[in-house]
Amino acid sequence: MRFSKNSFSSYDRGIEKEWILTNGRSGFSGSTIIGANSRKYHGLLIAAIKSPDERYMVLPKVEETLILNNKLYPLTSTKYIGETIEGFKNLQSFTHEGIPIYRYLACGVDIQKRVFLQYGKNTAIIEYKIKGNGQEGILKLTPFVSFRNPGECSSLDNLTFEKTITEKGFKLIPKTKKDIKINLFATSGETKNEEEIFTDYVFYDVDITSGDKCIEQYYIPGSIEIEFNEDTEKTVYFIATIEKEIPTNIEEIVEQEEIRIEKLKNTFNDDRPIAKYLPLGADNFIVDRDSINSKTILAGYPWFLDWGRDTMIAITGLTMSTNRLEDAKDILKSFSLYEKNGLIPNMFPDFGQEPLYNTVDASLWYVKGIYDYLLYSDSEESVTFIKDEIYPTIKKIIDSYKKGTDFSIGMKDDYLIWAGDGLDQVTWMDVRVNDIVVTPRHGKPVEINALWYNALKITSLLANKFGDSEGNEYEELAIKVKNSFENKFWNEKDKCLYDVVNDNESDASIRPNQIWAVSLPFSILDREKEKAVVNTVYKELYTPYGLRSLSRNHEDYKPMYIGKLFERDMAYHQGTVWGFPLGGFLTAYCKVNDYSKESVEFVDNCLKDMESHIQDQCLCGIAEIFDGEAPHHGRGCYTQAWSVGEIIRVYYEDVLGNIDKLNKVHTKLFVG
Repeated sequence: MRFSKNSFSSYDRGIEKEWILTNGRSGFSGSTIIGANSRKYHGLLIAAIKSPDERYMVLPKVEETLILNNKLYPLTSTKYIGETIEGFKNLQSFTHEGIPIYRYLACGVDIQKRVFLQYGKNTAIIEYKIKGNGQEGILKLTPFVSFRNPGECSSLDNLTFEKTITEKGFKLIPKTKKDIKINLFATSGETKNEEEIFTDYVFYDVDITSGDKCIEQYYIPGSIEIEFNEDTEKTVYFIATIEKEIPTNIEEIVEQEEIRIEKLKNTFNDDRPIAKYLPLGADNFIVDRDSINSKTILAGYPWFLDWGRDTMIAITGLTMSTNRLEDAKDILKSFSLYEKNGLIPNMFPDFGQEPLYNTVDASLWYVKGIYDYLLYSDSEESVTFIKDEIYPTIKKIIDSYKKGTDFSIGMKDDYLIWAGDGLDQVTWMDVRVNDIVVTPRHGKPVEINALWYNALKITSLLANKFGDSEGNEYEELAIKVKNSFENKFWNEKDKCLYDVVNDNESDASIRPNQIWAVSLPFSILDREKEKAVVNTVYKELYTPYGLRSLSRNHEDYKPMYIGKLFERDMAYHQGTVWGFPLGGFLTAYCKVNDYSKESVEFVDNCLKDMESHIQDQCLCGIAEIFDGEAPHHGRGCYTQAWSVGEIIRVYYEDVLGNIDKLNKVHTKLFVG
């Protein structure tokens, strides 16, 4: 995707679009298409010392200035308090096909900048291709440095370093972590030392809108000046790294990254944006978790870590639909090892800490993920893996939910699952502000019981496949759940499902949770009721970028996700649009229409609406949430795992038609 001057005709327009690169270790790089940092999370190197828990902002940016005939031409754009450096006026275009490319032109001098992260390493590489075109001059590179938590603005301690001048740049040791060495250097140029100096205060436009601290300074160790003459055509690399082994084979690293990115873009061998760009977006979330020596899935950038629920909803699209089955296997196995009382972790541990298990749905989504893995992998080896290493965990999940487990989770006399009590928030609508539970869903939530039914059906199939005599018992319980579900959850007045039922009342709020009762593989409703649910959800909740979390006709509906944290928390699940339930809706739409040509075309057109978003805000990504009302501006994390994963899954299964192949595998495995 390419953006020309009309996309950054002003500073404010230029910061509307942003990009992110990642290194597979939860380290990342990100900025806007004009190179201005509009939020504290923007930087060229955010390094992960322990992935993904311990990350530091190392290199917020490099200020680039072209010096021609003693006149300064800024290439960098920066908003300081009282002054904005408008380097974007010398920017001709920005291109992002997996690699951010800035092309500058000033007085005929042509400079192309590309940004890379070395995969698996905490190393950023910025490539400059310089063409003098009849001019001689200097390209001055001034690194801005800090060593802070990416979510906090700098203090003096974060800007204090022990500095050493090296042959080609600088070595810095942070005051706050003296076992770390930051090496900054260029492959050519003259190093210019500076006294201890700091930038003026930089201003972050995005952060001020959320009431966060929005100004900070950076440390400047010095600069590197690269001279060129009239006929110069040369490439210079600037490198920032905290690796103990300083990279020397820069061109080889760049070439390897180019090959890796091209392979991701060709995942589906399709040039449409959703097929070419979302595999890049998916790759961002699949990272190492050092504390368990395994892969995991980050929930969202720039601030979320890995969450069990998010992982299990995203895993099919991010790993299986993109043919990363080894990653899927690794993640599923690691979560199985941390099962406790029938629950898989909601949040994984840091080193030496206990996991958090406050989630009712993660374990049930996990069972569905296992089923998907069997269908996608379609191999005897996978069947053996599930039988030997995973099936015992699935049985523990089912038995624990039947008997009752932590957080008031357990099966009641009507065979439905109850969850939560007091201040517990164990479903995905989990906001609690002090002692205010914004969306209390204690009782029997609709999606939990649809998942419970599907988990029983899957476990019954596995039991019969593996010769477990309890298979019939699981099937009989599933039938009882289905009968009870339809009796308790059907809302005849609104022709849809109640959101939560309990002993005394039923919550008739129209929310997206009911869509999973239709989209999940095993139908818990008859077809006419399924169609009614899809129609109600479409009428009340559908937007081009996701489903509203509450009908706009409800008295508690909040149309915008804006303001300070309290205001945003109160709106989070009260009308705010969420991207990931759109996947459930689109699959449900195909399902109730028997995957007719017209229904698949409808879903494909819906994906085309989403394609505009992945080329608009966070390039190659899909936001966590959106305003409830048009134009549905993206909010929250600028790219979210389950948003991306669910759209990829729908594209692969429903639009490309691979659902037929998966159904045939089901028949082969479980019917014979």
